[in-house]
Amino acid sequence: AKMAGSFVLNTGARMPSVGLGTWQIDPDVVGDAIYAAVKAGYRHIDCAPVYRNEKQVGFALKKLFEDGVVKREDLFITSKLWSGDHAPEDVPEAIGTTLKDLQLDFLDLFLIHAPIRIKKGTTPSHENILPPDIPATWEAMEKLYDSGKARAVGVSSFSCKKIEDLLAIARVPPAVNQVECHLIWQQDKLQKLCHSRGVHISVRLDHLYLGSAGLSSLAILLSSLLLRSCRRRLLKLPYAGVFKWVRVYFQKAPMKQGLRRTLTYLSGPFLKI
Repeated sequence: AKMAGSFVLNTGARMPSVGLGTWQIDPDVVGDAIYAAVKAGYRHIDCAPVYRNEKQVGFALKKLFEDGVVKREDLFITSKLWSGDHAPEDVPEAIGTTLKDLQLDFLDLFLIHAPIRIKKGTTPSHENILPPDIPATWEAMEKLYDSGKARAVGVSSFSCKKIEDLLAIARVPPAVNQVECHLIWQQDKLQKLCHSRGVHISVRLDHLYLGSAGLSSLAILLSSLLLRSCRRRLLKLPYAGVFKWVRVYFQKAPMKQGLRRTLTYLSGPFLKI
């Protein structure tokens, strides 16, 4: 199977440049999708408790290991700390639940899912929002890094200001900031800041995958003359032109048949930046 390239994090670890995102993949099919993806060459799986399918992901990983398709060290597994678990005492319990569900001993990367804190056990809504205490939460994340349960720690959806504030107090700097980033919203300032401080930008595009465009703005983007021109010149899908400047792409893949093709299009020179 063809495998994508990788990027070196500030921990020294290598993170595969193409990842399979599991957001909004039905629990009944996510296992088959992961099994097919790994057989096709994917080595990075992106999960989160709020996606409500980590147990099924865990069953798929266990089967992959038992069938000899890959070993644990061949995969890079990311999960996230939900906004209701920001209290320092809740952080170890949260990763413990994730590790149990995924049937793993450690995560390659554990992210603060969002810089927003809500009451434990509630859903994101105005009445459930609490004042965040990122320094306290981050200290608990650092302890997970120290323990080896998370071999790298990072954040998601952090702005320039939030990244700067975190770096000012962090003993262990974040390895990754996973954000939405595309031609419509390129986030140049954030990219430059993170690059200058050794924080890897990981691009999340959950609404964009082969055969679908979940947002009207992205539908317009994909059908634009610019991308059609890129497609003609590159003899690739328009996605390849989009992601030439991207750091890491998480493909949400609800169907097996596009996995290998997408990996091919998003590998090689298109992610060598």
